[in-house]
Amino acid sequence: MVSKATVPQVAVRDGAVSEDFKKQLAGYGLTTAEILYRRPDHHWLLQSYVWQNYDLFPNFPALKDFLAFWQAKLEGPLVAVTVAHSKLVKPAELKAIDGVFRLH
Repeated sequence: MVSKATVPQVAVRDGAVSEDFKKQLAGYGLTTAEILYRRPDHHWLLQSYVWQNYDLFPNFPALKDFLAFWQAKLEGPLVAVTVAHSKLVKPAELKAIDGVFRLH
């Protein structure tokens, strides 16, 4: 038996919860984007950049803001953007079934 004196008390203070956790509770999911762009000094050379942040599916406002910043302030022209999000790609879900069906 554990006495109350030995159980640590956890106090939640203002700011104790991370901003990322708050975003997850608000429906945000971890988003990863691979950005393929041309080097400003050698346009024939492609380079990739990986961006990762919490964002909302399917509109991706944070990613759109970042890409707008990229086009306005950076010299490397964008070639392609590949996006991965938990609602786009996730492991298969397993469900219990009542029977077995055989296909020939």
